[in-house]
Amino acid sequence: MSDAERNPEQKETGTNGTGENPPTEAPVTVSELEKQKKAFADLNDQLLRLAADFDNFRRRTSQERESVIALANERFAVDLLEVVDNLDRALKSDDAHLREGVTQIRQLFSTQLQRHGITPIDSLDKPFNPGEHEAIAHVPSDKPEGTVIDEVTCGYKMHDKIIRHAKVAVSKGNQD
Repeated sequence: MSDAERNPEQKETGTNGTGENPPTEAPVTVSELEKQKKAFADLNDQLLRLAADFDNFRRRTSQERESVIALANERFAVDLLEVVDNLDRALKSDDAHLREGVTQIRQLFSTQLQRHGITPIDSLDKPFNPGEHEAIAHVPSDKPEGTVIDEVTCGYKMHDKIIRHAKVAVSKGNQD
């Protein structure tokens, strides 16, 4: 039931039920209209400034992020250049010391990778894990079924993320 149905007097007399006429809006004066236009213009200007500030912030943070990535890549490249320099020295040396030099370079390279959070995945004699390993062969062996028996290519993690799966041969178990 609506208010008009509950109080028929209100509908007929146009009152609000208290015997008074409802308040009417006063006409807007020219000075009030000018004040509202100015307030609107001020708010619009403020909105445009905020939008421009946000666009500038977004552009600046994007540039900073790109700069940080480039700096990280530069540091990594400088570390790798040390390895390249040592490889060049090894190639200039006599054959007697070549193997020893290459072994030292391999150790240096592993150290540089570890410094940047890149570590090899230990696979041999571990259970096959499809999250870390890529099976390229399934061969019979004395090891239990599902055990990694050979690593063709070493896998690597960067921090906790796999960046390259180890390519491995997996045991089928004893086929006697």
